[in-house]
Amino acid sequence: MDTTTQQTTAPPAPAPTTPESKRAARGATRPGDRIFLGLSRGSGIFVLVLMAAIAAFLTYRASIAISKDEANFFTTFEWNPSGLPPEFGIAVLAFGTIVSSVIAMVIAVPVSVGIALFITHYAPRRLGGLIGYVIDLLAAVPSIVYGLWGALFLVPHLQGLYGWLDDYLGWTGIFEWNDGAPRSLFTVGILLAIMILPIITNVSREVFRQVPRMHEEAALALGATRWEVIRMSVLPFGRSGVISASMLGLGRALGETMAVAMVLSSSFDINLSLLDTGGGTFAQNIASKFNEATEMGRDALIASGLVLFVITLLVNGAARLIIARRKEYSGANA
Repeated sequence: MDTTTQQTTAPPAPAPTTPESKRAARGATRPGDRIFLGLSRGSGIFVLVLMAAIAAFLTYRASIAISKDEANFFTTFEWNPSGLPPEFGIAVLAFGTIVSSVIAMVIAVPVSVGIALFITHYAPRRLGGLIGYVIDLLAAVPSIVYGLWGALFLVPHLQGLYGWLDDYLGWTGIFEWNDGAPRSLFTVGILLAIMILPIITNVSREVFRQVPRMHEEAALALGATRWEVIRMSVLPFGRSGVISASMLGLGRALGETMAVAMVLSSSFDINLSLLDTGGGTFAQNIASKFNEATEMGRDALIASGLVLFVITLLVNGAARLIIARRKEYSGANA
């Protein structure tokens, strides 16, 4: 028989027996793992259902109010949902919310990044731990306490700063002050900056700690100074993390209620100067007018809450997308 025409059938390759496959096979049969998988999956589905229920409720009540609004909901500088006819809009609220949050970000982000860099790369271990502990305490302070501090201490002590800004930058119109009480969007921005500083600092600190030591040691071996190491190795690596931390802080600033309500002297006017008394935000307007509102007024407040809900979702979603782009934060390369 010609052996060249014979065909031999190779035996099937054995299934891989890696430790991971063994653990997966055992996990598929363990009752505890199946129960935990079901609870985890159910929790995730419950969160999605809860968010969908909130969105549906807000949308339903908001549609009732907007359908009865005789003015343009997005551009009207008035809030009179109980009038005949009802007229209300979110132009002033959107302006105040965005402006106060931007002021808070401009103040808080550089300070937070500086504190995070000092804790991780400059401060001795004990001092860095103490500063980190104090930052964590700031994150645990209730909003109402910040509001009391802002109303009783911050507002009376800002007149000197307002006068200085008016003397040197009043010509711009943005920092013109008419000697009123410093209960303006600028004061709210300063207070919000203090409130979101722990969030941005803590996240930035953890990101900077994930920088691979080899990158820093290589830069030092090439003769780089401490600042050059931070500029060339730490900040480029942590850029996305700092952006994500900033957006998480922005989400807190957009939805802050009680502290803003206690500091801001609300009015439905848009002022060119940041130091003029007045203005309003979504959360502050809801908190101050909900108890006295009629059924139509509550629907109008819910409509403004829907706008804030959408803005907050977009901000937090953008932060999650930025974090997902950088897998280095998992700590695998540290």
